[in-house]
Order: sequence, then C-alpha cells, then structure tokens
Amino acid sequence: MMKSLLTLLVALLAAAELPSGSDKLALKTVVIDAGHGGKDPGAVSPDGKYYEKTFTLDIAKRLKEKINAAYPDIKVILTRSDDRAVTLNQRAETANKAAADLFISIHINSSLDKAARGYSVHVLGKSKKDNTDLFKMNLDMVKRENSVITLDDDFNPETAGFDPNNPESYIFMTMMQSAHLGNSIKLAQNMIDCLGSGPLSLSRGVCQDPFYVLWRTSMPAVLAELGFISNAKDLEILGSGQGRDRIAQALLDAFSLYKKDYDASMSIHAVQSTAGASDTASEPSEQKPQTKQKRTVYGVQIFTVSKEVPEGDPRLLGYKPLIIKSGTRYRHIIGTSPERSEALKVKEAVAAKYPDAFVVKLEL
Repeated sequence: MMKSLLTLLVALLAAAELPSGSDKLALKTVVIDAGHGGKDPGAVSPDGKYYEKTFTLDIAKRLKEKINAAYPDIKVILTRSDDRAVTLNQRAETANKAAADLFISIHINSSLDKAARGYSVHVLGKSKKDNTDLFKMNLDMVKRENSVITLDDDFNPETAGFDPNNPESYIFMTMMQSAHLGNSIKLAQNMIDCLGSGPLSLSRGVCQDPFYVLWRTSMPAVLAELGFISNAKDLEILGSGQGRDRIAQALLDAFSLYKKDYDASMSIHAVQSTAGASDTASEPSEQKPQTKQKRTVYGVQIFTVSKEVPEGDPRLLGYKPLIIKSGTRYRHIIGTSPERSEALKVKEAVAAKYPDAFVVKLEL
C-alpha cells in the first residue's frame, strides 16, 4: 500500500499544467463530475422518490452548458452524461488523461438529522476540527462517499492501496497533500461566496477532507455538497428545475472568478536562476549604460508546486533547478541549455521518474 501511495505522490508532483508549445497560457479544460450513477443512487430522499445521482447529473449538465456558452474556447468534459455507473478511479482518470486544469465533483448531502441543511465545499486534506460534531459529520460523509469504491467489480483493497473501512487508509491519505491545494481552496471559497446568492440559504463553509476522488486527481479539485436531500427545504429547491439552474449559475459565477484569477496568474516571472551557463555582462560605459541582452535557453519542466523545492532535494534528481514563479505556484525546470537537443536528452533521462515532463523555451 505504501508503494502505491508513494507512486501517486510522484505523479501528483510531476503533473504539468503548461502544455508544450502553448503561447497563450490560460485555463482550457475543466472536468465536471456528477456524483454516483447507475446502480449507485447516492443519497435518497426520506420518501424514496428522489436520488442524489439524478440531481448531480442535472446540475453538472447545466453547469457544462453555461460554461460552454460563456467560454466557447474552454473544453468541458463530464465524467458521465447519463445514468451510468462510473468508478471513483475512472472519474479521476478522466481528468488526469485530459490534462484538465480543474476538477469539480458535484454531490448532494444527507443526514439522519432532518434539520441539517445547506451547502459546503471540500478540498483534499485532514480536517482540523477533530473534536467537534462537524468533524464527525464530515467523517461520516467522507466514509459514505468513499465507500462507493467497494461497488467496483474489480475492487481489491490490497491492490487498490485504499480500504474505506480501514482507518490507516485515511491516515496515509491525509499525508498526501496535493500540490494544488492553494488553488483548490481559492475555487472552494469562490463557490461558497457565490452560492450564498443562490437558493440554498445556509453556508457550511470550506472543509478539508480525505475524499478519494480528490486524492486521485492531479490538478486543483473540489467536491461540492449542494444541499441536503434529507432536509425538506433543501429538497424543495433541489426538486425544482429553477432551483437547480440557480445553483448551476452560482457555480458558473464562482468558476468565472477563478478563471480570471488563474489566467492572470499565468504571467511568468523568473524568481531564481541556477542554470548551468552563466551570464557575462560587459562593463557599462560611463556615458551610456548598456542593456543586458536576453538569451534563449531550453529546459525540462518536471513539476509545478506551491513552494520552491530547494537544491539537493531528491525530487530534483541531482539537477540544479531553474525556478519560475507563475502566480502563486513555482515551475521547476532542470537541465537548462542553449541547445534544445540537450534538453531533449534530459527529458529522456528523467522520463522514468517524470513521464509527463516536457521541454520549455525560455527568454532570460
């Protein structure tokens, strides 16, 4: 189990967010995950007439249509477009294979307490509210959502590296903090703010919880619990097409705020250069200062994380990194050289550790 967890950590760190050859850096692909489906109905209303899987699919489709209308250039992918069963691994793989910039999982909550209502947004992590009733509620919810994995026909906890009934799985999962946590929290807070102007009347805030589907994705990811199917007031809203459309509109508003900030953050600023070749500037003239000429170098981007990884860290494989700041994230580039062919050799050399690494061209 530890081996599979370490393999996943490397994959998360290696996830490249800037496609090779891209001139305009912006959010381009989003995956919307409608929770549950098929033989897995999710939460069920007290009268047995309404299913979580139906509400999540409808809201996901509405959100997709709204994003497509507002941003025709953005590719929007649904993990399911009809009432079919999709495994938790397949949901994450859909986003990972598409090299998505964002993953949004849509769910509806439920509780034995019929008074419980409202919306919450969750990001990967361990709740800090260990000794509160809220944490207990969240843990029960997390176990319920994660238990869906046992419905997979080929599920084997020994080979999957995760058992929803084993507390050890959650201990290891909460150690695996995503490199994209900062951006996930930004989107989650945007959602909380925008949903406040929608039909659901109570915010339960942003929470960090160990959801399996968030753990397996290698991009900013959130899981939204949009009301309680067990609460009469929330169910009235969820059962209305107008109510679900207003929820989808609030999610679009949150997405728009996030996209604006994300695109702006992609302006690149070099914060540290330890490339092999050194710059040599001639002595400036007393009468006329000379302008330093830019030079073109090539390198291999191996990962983007929220903090600078220091020289000597084993993740750098012995290379001195060129670190480029992109908004609140840091691109780590190794093997810089004036020759593209040399960078390609480095890419080939590190392919076993970083299969998603790619060559970049920089003006320094």
